[in-house]
Amino acid sequence: MTKKNYTYLIMVIPAIIIFFTFHTYPTIQGIFYSFTNFKGYGSWDFIGFDNYLNVFQDGRALSAYGFTFQFAIVSTILVNIVSLLIAIGLNAKIKFHKTLRAIYFLPFILSVLIVGYIFRFIFTHILPKVGDTLNIEFLASNILGNQELAWVGIVLLAVWQSAAFNTLLYLAGLSTIDQQLYEASDIDGAGPWQKFWKVTFPLIAPFFTINMVVAMKNFLMAFDQIIALTGGGPGQATESISLLIYRGAFQGGEFAYQSANAVIYFIVIVVISIFQLRVLEKREVK
Repeated sequence: MTKKNYTYLIMVIPAIIIFFTFHTYPTIQGIFYSFTNFKGYGSWDFIGFDNYLNVFQDGRALSAYGFTFQFAIVSTILVNIVSLLIAIGLNAKIKFHKTLRAIYFLPFILSVLIVGYIFRFIFTHILPKVGDTLNIEFLASNILGNQELAWVGIVLLAVWQSAAFNTLLYLAGLSTIDQQLYEASDIDGAGPWQKFWKVTFPLIAPFFTINMVVAMKNFLMAFDQIIALTGGGPGQATESISLLIYRGAFQGGEFAYQSANAVIYFIVIVVISIFQLRVLEKREVK
């Protein structure tokens, strides 16, 4: 064995061991327990696919899936619209555009929990006071305490923090566009809207695909934002699938049952991601 190969093994083998120990093994263990009645402690027995069948009959689980899909779809659409608009604005040669890029990226490097607690303080104390002062009824009440509107607060937090990463990718895409194409569009008399649909959007389609898939995946796995803002409340109105799995498995003695829910959840995310890739890649410029 050469010295180069020996060095390679020294670097790779520890990484493989760590990955297997903290990722692969727990995954295999969770799938195994999903076919049992294990509560997280004590003895257990094999029960086959009973846990999987019970998930589809569990009203709380179905409600969590419904909320998660609603939150993920709305947040994915909004974050891509907002980040694309910001990227187009920052890509223009305006004053301090490099400084603005750094400022817009700051939310992404902040802790989700810390930002969540700040937003909760704003929704709970600041906005109601502003609403009372300006006599605006909508702002006068805390939306996080409203079962119908609490999810809106979570969407606002998620979009505000996630837009930074999406904006960065869109800026990378915009930088690959040849400026001569815009000059040719000007000669042809194309307006700003036509330039966007005929030149800009088709050429950044691969970046749009990446942003849509990554954003949807991240929002489907929402956990920290919900813990910080509502804790899944009021009641169970904003309980996501991740939060349900965590509470049921580690606080409710449903380790095996929620392991089955996690496997279903994983399959759903993979299927949605593949579907997005297949559909969106057809729109990309070859």
